[in-house]
Amino acid sequence: MSNAHLDTSESRSPANEKQGRTADSDMPRMLGLLASGDALTGPDLASKLGISRAAVWKQIETWRSAGLEIDSGVHGYRLPHRLEPLHADRIRAGLPTGARRRIGVLENHWRLDSTSSELARRAADLPDLSFVFADWQQAGRGRRGRQWLSPPATNLQFSCLKRFASGYAALCGLSLAAGIAAAQALEDCGVRGIALKWPNDLVHDDAKLGGILVELGGEFMGPCHAIIGIGINVHLSDTVRAALGRPCADLTSLLGGMAPSRNALAAALIARLVDALDAFDAAGFAAFTHAWAGRDALAGRRVRVEGAHGTFDGIAANVDARGALQVRTDEGMRVIDSAEVTVRPE
Repeated sequence: MSNAHLDTSESRSPANEKQGRTADSDMPRMLGLLASGDALTGPDLASKLGISRAAVWKQIETWRSAGLEIDSGVHGYRLPHRLEPLHADRIRAGLPTGARRRIGVLENHWRLDSTSSELARRAADLPDLSFVFADWQQAGRGRRGRQWLSPPATNLQFSCLKRFASGYAALCGLSLAAGIAAAQALEDCGVRGIALKWPNDLVHDDAKLGGILVELGGEFMGPCHAIIGIGINVHLSDTVRAALGRPCADLTSLLGGMAPSRNALAAALIARLVDALDAFDAAGFAAFTHAWAGRDALAGRRVRVEGAHGTFDGIAANVDARGALQVRTDEGMRVIDSAEVTVRPE
């Protein structure tokens, strides 16, 4: 039996499991010196760090290769956009009282292979509604095994562990509910015009702003748990946009060059997600059908559906009561209840 919108594949081995478990929560000192956006020369950085100028250059090139924008000129090295590291205490302080009391563990790591992989490794030991963030995710993944590209301390990526007494079948539409919560959180931070593309993309004018990946563990018939991974583009450089190879949006552009605080955005996302998961646990996707209809980026549009069982065209006709995509074709209505397909508007 397929499960709508859920990636139930086994967690992949981390690129470096020890690194994933012991990731430092502090930004490396060189980036801390540059985070304000002020220019610093190679000799200045070498003196402050107690290393050679050659070592400074090597570290700069390492960050550039990771996708971080670092300008260099007569005044030295500088970041064109200030970096705001995440701090678990600041995120927790920004939560409404109810959400603050409801959540379990809240962590930020400077570097992880994947926030979802970290939760999967520790799922048996962590309390319900635990959240793990990472400033730099080196092996982040999206749907269908795609890599999630994100330079260090630039965007927002995190995962949430949610436990359910029911089995997998009751969780159809969970990624859609999480998408609605994320879109509402972005609106709370002043971002308008966010739509949702089935099964798990946040979009603005068809450009991808974020994505959601849900992975399941535990017993098929219950109890089970879901690991809900969310990534939001806060700032995308031209280099990263080119590497992605598809239309993408970021919050910096949508807000006229002024992105929201990453810590404030994290708190807004947690608050909305906690409420949404409680509602989903109580009523399933039925609690979200109206909200989804108001944000459905595909409804009424001609789409192409590609998957293991072939390709077909039709008109997207919203989702059914379980959150499965309905597509009207010349042969009649077809229902897509597996996330292992690609749906593209034409």
